[in-house]
Amino acid sequence: MTRTTTRLGRLTVGLVAGALVLTGCSGGSDSSDTASSASSASATDSAEPNEAFNNADVTFVQGMIPHHRGALAMAQLADGRAEDPRVIDLAGRIEAAQEPEIETMTSWLEEWGEPVPEESDSSMGGMDHGDMGGGMDMGGMSEEDMAALEAASGAEFDRMFLEMMIEHHRGAVEMAETEVADGAYPDAVAMAQEIAESQTAEIQEMETLLSELGG
Repeated sequence: MTRTTTRLGRLTVGLVAGALVLTGCSGGSDSSDTASSASSASATDSAEPNEAFNNADVTFVQGMIPHHRGALAMAQLADGRAEDPRVIDLAGRIEAAQEPEIETMTSWLEEWGEPVPEESDSSMGGMDHGDMGGGMDMGGMSEEDMAALEAASGAEFDRMFLEMMIEHHRGAVEMAETEVADGAYPDAVAMAQEIAESQTAEIQEMETLLSELGG
């Protein structure tokens, strides 16, 4: 009875030890798998920190920011110079729409690690056709045009403002349509689509108003 008991005790100890060894191996495998999964997830996160963007997106945003600044400079001149309340209202709507878009586009460039166009002391941001990139321009605007608009008032200002802003909007629509066709960054493409639609509608509004003012 003593030998049998001793053998059973040794067998039990052996089984328990084997189970511990197997458990230890299994635990090591789970730890390795967890680490591997964490490493894989980390690699995925680092590989896709932002939505993809391309050169067309950068060109669009770097061009549209100064273009919008030009529109804001024109719209701000309406205060105290425009005569027709519809022109005053239009200028206010342009300013309200484009200022937030400038802030959004600036944040994109910072996120992408791309240069943000610098502001200049001149009313048109010191921009000329060569500064816009990608063949984009200010819709024919120049510092001389801005000086003439600034010197005008009343009905003369209203006509000049509408004529200049129509051309300016046409330039923006062309830039936006290029982005819609070639861009990759979803938010930039969506903004371009909105700009194309809203400014096309404003062009039609301004052409009608200009006709009514005898322009």
